[in-house]
Amino acid sequence: MKNHIEIKSLIKPFKEKIEVSADKSISIRSVLLASQAIGKSKIYNLLESEDVLHSLKAIKKLGINYKKNKNCYEIEGFGINGFKIEREKNIYAGNSGTLARLIAGLLVNAKKKVKITGDESLSRRDFTRITEPLKYFGVNIKTKNNGLPLTIIGSDYLRPINYTENLGSAQCKSSVMFAAIKTSGITKIKAKKSRDHTELFFKNLNIPINISKKKKYDIIRVKGPSNFRGFSYNVPGDISSCSFLLVLTLLSKKSEITIKNVNVNRTRIGIIKILNMMKAKIIFKNKKIYRGEEIADIFVKSKNKLVGVNCPESLNSSAIDEFLVIFLVAAKAKGVSTFRNLGELNKKESPRLNIALDFLKMIGIKFLRNKDNIKIFGNPNIKLSNKYTVKNFRKDHRIFMMSCIAALTFGGKWIIHDKNSINTSFPNFLKKIRMLGGKII
Repeated sequence: MKNHIEIKSLIKPFKEKIEVSADKSISIRSVLLASQAIGKSKIYNLLESEDVLHSLKAIKKLGINYKKNKNCYEIEGFGINGFKIEREKNIYAGNSGTLARLIAGLLVNAKKKVKITGDESLSRRDFTRITEPLKYFGVNIKTKNNGLPLTIIGSDYLRPINYTENLGSAQCKSSVMFAAIKTSGITKIKAKKSRDHTELFFKNLNIPINISKKKKYDIIRVKGPSNFRGFSYNVPGDISSCSFLLVLTLLSKKSEITIKNVNVNRTRIGIIKILNMMKAKIIFKNKKIYRGEEIADIFVKSKNKLVGVNCPESLNSSAIDEFLVIFLVAAKAKGVSTFRNLGELNKKESPRLNIALDFLKMIGIKFLRNKDNIKIFGNPNIKLSNKYTVKNFRKDHRIFMMSCIAALTFGGKWIIHDKNSINTSFPNFLKKIRMLGGKII
């Protein structure tokens, strides 16, 4: 079965109301926290992507059973000491940095050695950002060349730590928070602003947590050891998946879309703020609060006149997974768009910043790069007619989806490889595109 697609024509005008796949960040956190709860947890609308399925397999290897009943996953936990690790275990995280980093935090009291492995892409990523703080708790933890495989042997004598997280990484912050619930005393984290799903989960589960919000960082205190009861959770739609369809609509002709029931957590909507600065006029409708998370329907129409943006660096962390499609909007906008300190993009599933700039060069968009600072010179009249092939991007799901959006809105004849990469986060992406009228061979 072929693992590439072909796109040979622009998408035709559409007006639709749809839903997108469930939030990946929340899906993984809900599975891992359910594994630590006392009693049964019920998780509805769980994202059934490869990253989340690897999370379910991981907790099962650690002695936590689950079953699926229609649209509900039931997970039976035994508390914060409930993992059954009577001999060495090997946990495979696939392509999921979230799973690998967060589950390491839950293994700080493992009685036997646990090895965490991943695919080729994940194995290259930096794990010192979690191994260093986790060592301070008193665990024995080692990596291979600062990446995977990672081996960890927990301790019965964990000690709370003071930790400064200055990368704006929710994965690193959450890994430390997960370790803190197993540690006697108060762990203090000074964290650069990043997505706060773990903090909201802790509050919802009545895990002792105190948060002092400053302008550029948060002071988070977690008191452990902290057991909590099983819970029920209905996972909302993913803003990262939603972003590809928003940009598709924005760059298409005479189109509009309403994407229903999307998580619009303020730490995740950097793309909305940036696109609205570019005159997109994206609107939230039917807003509500669910377990601390903001949920809304998102509406946008096509926009003929987009303008360049001087992107505030303060929005980087809240748009870190969406910059690829933001670059596409910058390519179409009138004027120059400026982005600063985007080096973190090169530490994702692939060197995304490097690949994205090669992509812009391929389609004839001018840009200037000074280290991790980028200026993109937009071309409002961009209309492609050549043949383009996209491959060798380390099977990065977001590169694949960005390429599809460019093909459907800029023109040209495209062959885009590694379609199976979307199984990581948005398995029904191509199905949604076809529902909107996109012709994909």
